[in-house]
Amino acid sequence: MQMPKIAIIGGGLVGLSTALCLSESLPQCSVTIISETFSPNTTGDVAAGCLIPHAYPDTSLQQQKEWFKETFDHLLKIANSPEASTAGISLLSGWQIYKTSPKEIYPFWSDLVLGFRTMTDAELAKFPGYSFGQAFTTLKCQSSLYLAWMKKRFQNHGGLVHREKVINVWDLHGKYDVIVNCSGIGSRNLFDDLSIYPVKGQVLQVHAPWLKHFIRDGDGSTYIYPGISSTTLGGTREKHDWTLSPDAKTSKEIFERCCSLEPSLQGSRVIEEKVGLRPVRSAIRLEKEIMIKNGHQLPVIHNYGHGGGGFSVHIGTAKTASRLVKELLVDLRYIQTKSKL
Repeated sequence: MQMPKIAIIGGGLVGLSTALCLSESLPQCSVTIISETFSPNTTGDVAAGCLIPHAYPDTSLQQQKEWFKETFDHLLKIANSPEASTAGISLLSGWQIYKTSPKEIYPFWSDLVLGFRTMTDAELAKFPGYSFGQAFTTLKCQSSLYLAWMKKRFQNHGGLVHREKVINVWDLHGKYDVIVNCSGIGSRNLFDDLSIYPVKGQVLQVHAPWLKHFIRDGDGSTYIYPGISSTTLGGTREKHDWTLSPDAKTSKEIFERCCSLEPSLQGSRVIEEKVGLRPVRSAIRLEKEIMIKNGHQLPVIHNYGHGGGGFSVHIGTAKTASRLVKELLVDLRYIQTKSKL
């Protein structure tokens, strides 16, 4: 039987993690990533990469929790391994603070991060104007290292990489047996999904090596995430804004907001301004679709719409997508034996 060929559209965080999961779990298949851009020019490269889930209104909390748990457990193993520094994954402790108490003192993911608790009065005294807070330890990925590490690992498993823009998904018909769509915001054009839209995010990378704890305003509008080589300051959420160039006024506002939470940042040096377009929809689309055109079938697995929370769930969604690919291959009689995912 001929080796089944799988194409992944998209070379960002979701595409790379899905491709890697497929190459490891279905070694009897040929897996190729097709993407116009790779790191350091993806949306994931702009993200702070800190694992704090963002809720998807139309995805069940149980499903979101499962995806987060799979992702957190997977990355924690890497953080506790010799690969941690190469992969850019580390533990990070800090505070999530609120001006008024949130509805959920213990969010759905609170038992999955490490040491989750409410902040003491002494801790809150550091943040005038804030009356409630949560302290916990989570994981942080330095995206530039992590994305490169996944790509190399994928290629070491025999995975193929093609730098090319897919204009029409039907151009892949006859070349590949299954298509996995991880194109994010590109799904608007490729698959006519107008429910997905960009939310522009702008961040600053600063040199502030003395900072060791993250600080996040409870609504997520202002955050400080220390990393391995720099600290990420954010942020913005501008719906339906396709602009990819940084705005100087916005950078100034971000810096001032972050300095109000952490005055020592006044002594930091700005390294870089970054902008990314979060691919937002009300639910992550993760499902099978058999597309039909002129009597021909094109089996597709969709895995996109992660918005600003991709790092928190990307391994969980990659594993689900891989299971769906396997189901399709069994249904299409491309594979007959079970393989463990």
